[in-house]
Amino acid sequence: MEAKWQTNWTERISYGLSDAADNLVFQMLTTYLLFFYTDVYGLGPAEVAILFIVARVLDVVESFIIGLMIDRTHSRWGKSRPFFLWYALPYVIFAVLTFVTPDFSHTGKLVWAYVTYLGLGFLYTAVNLPITSILPTLSENEQELTVLGVIRQFFGSSVQIIVAVFTLPLVAFFGHGNQQQGFLLTIGLFGCISLVLIINTFFHVRERFSNPEIAHQPIKKVISMLVRNQPWLIISVVIFLYWLTTAIKNQTTIYYFKYTLEREDLVPIANSFTLAALIGVLLIVQVSRRLGKKRTMLLGIAIAFIGQAILTFGVYTHVLATLFTGIFINSVGHGLIIGLVSIMIADTIRYGSAMGIQAEGILASTDDFGVNMGLGVGGMVTAWLFHLSGYVSNHAQNNATLSMIKVNYAWIPLGLYVLMFGVLMIYDEHRLRSTVASGTSSPVIN
Repeated sequence: MEAKWQTNWTERISYGLSDAADNLVFQMLTTYLLFFYTDVYGLGPAEVAILFIVARVLDVVESFIIGLMIDRTHSRWGKSRPFFLWYALPYVIFAVLTFVTPDFSHTGKLVWAYVTYLGLGFLYTAVNLPITSILPTLSENEQELTVLGVIRQFFGSSVQIIVAVFTLPLVAFFGHGNQQQGFLLTIGLFGCISLVLIINTFFHVRERFSNPEIAHQPIKKVISMLVRNQPWLIISVVIFLYWLTTAIKNQTTIYYFKYTLEREDLVPIANSFTLAALIGVLLIVQVSRRLGKKRTMLLGIAIAFIGQAILTFGVYTHVLATLFTGIFINSVGHGLIIGLVSIMIADTIRYGSAMGIQAEGILASTDDFGVNMGLGVGGMVTAWLFHLSGYVSNHAQNNATLSMIKVNYAWIPLGLYVLMFGVLMIYDEHRLRSTVASGTSSPVIN
């Protein structure tokens, strides 16, 4: 029999607001950091590409380290919850420092960018990974976990849209023509709100379900479980591909409107159509109940592909109605995909527990690993291709660069959706559910 619901609405909302808090900063990085570095801060696209490469290499280690730290944490607050308290303030401080433009030489500014961006990447993982790792400990009710995941993504997606739409107007408002000042004051505002929301999560969520006998296993046993956890391996690849697609599209949006259409003022309007992601998120509970989580996510990928195909047609015809329609439909699909990510990771954590290893920190690290790797590789690809095509900031672009912008914004995401769909087809949801329900799997890790 399904367990009764254990959380109340205060806890559910507080849990959801944790993702809103992180996205106030994360969406700034996803959508505007590349533009900030090239057109405001003063770095070349090749320098930014190398920075993103270095950051992604470190992210491989950071996600694992934070996951291991969670699994090795013994505190009166649990394993994941204390990370909200310990790392909230340092996270916000580094977020602000990342958008500071110091009066240094070019080399000094490059060093500053490395220190602040790499530091922020580590701290983002420290406050974001616990959101995923704590989920399966909040309730034993599978439907309740789905609802909690949807609430989380609803708030997270809402804030992503708010940041995407209002960042440039806020930069203009605070900066009065000075984009350096505008970006700094905008991230300062977002950072203060983020700090309050993260601390609020710490005070209102509770870790209820943990098995001490399997909660702190030797790393050798954990790794043995990981390589046998097929659902976790597959969803890890899907998450990376999703964020790679998102990063490439989001970071190219402002370049497309600024240099191809010569209508930078349309960026907030274009981003406002991503509000449709909330439609997809809100559909998850009902659709997944009918289709299951795997087929619901596959449906989301298919819808996103259709929207991207319409967007591609709009890119080449310059018909705004077609372009915005494509963004709208694509965003509905994205809502279905991203809203299921933390829920399906929670399933892989429960699957691991059925194998005798409760390692929610390590298993949840795939989410932040995918986010960081997707963001970084996407930014690296975009910056490097721009460099190869001869991009020059704040000038009319050559034909090669204009073509590259269109390829990034339209064609690369189309190919990635196809790859994402193919990978998810391998996911064995039936085996996962039967294993979790029985509480055992074969083989059990000894």
